Amino acid sequence: MGRFPVRSVCKANAQEIASILLIACAFVIPVIGDNPLAYSLANQVLIAITATFSVYIMLRMNLLTFAVPTFMAVGGYTAAICGLRYGITDAIVLATLSFAMPALLALPLGALVLRLRGVYFVLVTFVLTEITELVLFEMPGFTGGSNGLVGMPVVTLFGFALADNRGVLLVSAGLALLGAIITAVVTSVFRQHFAAIEENELLAQSLGLVVWHYKAFGFLIAAGISGLAGFALVNMLLTAHPSSFSPLSSVNYIAYAIIGGKSSMLGAVIGGTLLVVAAEVFSARGEYSQFLFGLLIVVIVLVAKEGIVGALTQVLNRLMPAERPKEAPSLSVSTVTEGQR
Repeated sequence: MGRFPVRSVCKANAQEIASILLIACAFVIPVIGDNPLAYSLANQVLIAITATFSVYIMLRMNLLTFAVPTFMAVGGYTAAICGLRYGITDAIVLATLSFAMPALLALPLGALVLRLRGVYFVLVTFVLTEITELVLFEMPGFTGGSNGLVGMPVVTLFGFALADNRGVLLVSAGLALLGAIITAVVTSVFRQHFAAIEENELLAQSLGLVVWHYKAFGFLIAAGISGLAGFALVNMLLTAHPSSFSPLSSVNYIAYAIIGGKSSMLGAVIGGTLLVVAAEVFSARGEYSQFLFGLLIVVIVLVAKEGIVGALTQVLNRLMPAERPKEAPSLSVSTVTEGQR
């Protein structure tokens, strides 16, 4: 009897658990090889996945955000400034600060932008990222301007320096794993509330769901996870530069989420991994690299409209039909609001 709740919880959160386990596999890479190119590619994949988690959380509330580079910049520059000017190198402290500072910034920003919906929200978040890049360039005394902040000190963990390629990969893997755990917990605990907002925000609000609270909380968590990705990026490059957080990079993170499957956390992992690896492979084709990369995205969108994970789920359901239980009433908007009362 005691095993049934655990089994049911694991089944309900199977994709979240699979995402965490896949990211945890990155810790094995330093054990099985020492190829610098493999380390570099793994770092890029982990950073992309972490940033895509932020997009995924916002998509669960039917919000398409371009603000990921903004919060990545806040987290990355926080880590760089703490290391260069205050001598803080502990990975745990830097990770905490790189999560907390973007989250704190998200509070006042959320009060402004979360009142918008649809294309207006998209436009405002994109402009916000443009403004962020401009501010980073125009404040040389604080951000280093066009030169950036160069020479970030080596990150340490419990007194051990993580200076080599393996150490950098371990930091990126740890930050990605932390981001995955936070994303899994938040989207699992508030699954019904986010689903109600995504299904019909106005109806959910009219039935008593405090939509603003959940949207603000999701926006805050998404900002913090973006900050973790920014810290990982700065730690990999040992430099915090405005060009690392360009507005167009947000398009990549959105593409990773949609290609992988926007309704699934596992989609962020699959989409980020596939497209980052594909970009690296196609880069060897020179002038045809952008064409091949775009062609790949078009083919996936046409073949798998629900994303790769959604398409695979449909195929598995057809191959292995199973008796499905009746839909629980808790998934409806009205039940969510009644539970709050």
